[in-house]
Amino acid sequence: MLCKLVPVPRKKKPGLNPVYLNVYDLTPINGYAYWLGLGVYHSGVQVHGVEYGFGAHERDTTGIFEVEPRHCPGFTFRKSIFIGSTDMGPKDVRAFMERLAEEYSGNTYHLIQKNCNHFCEDVCVRLTGKSIPRWVNRLARLAVPI
Repeated sequence: MLCKLVPVPRKKKPGLNPVYLNVYDLTPINGYAYWLGLGVYHSGVQVHGVEYGFGAHERDTTGIFEVEPRHCPGFTFRKSIFIGSTDMGPKDVRAFMERLAEEYSGNTYHLIQKNCNHFCEDVCVRLTGKSIPRWVNRLARLAVPI
């Protein structure tokens, strides 16, 4: 079961539904580093008025959580980026996240190899067929030899 940090109203929208990547600063240094193509970021995926994120904890339960879009506790909102659209309705997205929860337990979080940005990349590709911008997780990629 997903952790719900903030109650969020859900609305059913017919047709194609927009998917956004919400990007947050982890440090005030990002104000300068962003313009150099660097920075340390948290991100979440917004669809149907709910933002889904991934975080660490020590238990073997899901690290996926829901928050009010653009208001993830502990982070400073930077920008929202339109990634694409999905045909999935709210119930389908919720069921998808429940299935994904098995792959993203909180004790599998790793700052370099399996972080919130990796989660968002996975979700965006599965929902829209499109990747998140490369700069969002650049530091993790630079730390791991390809």
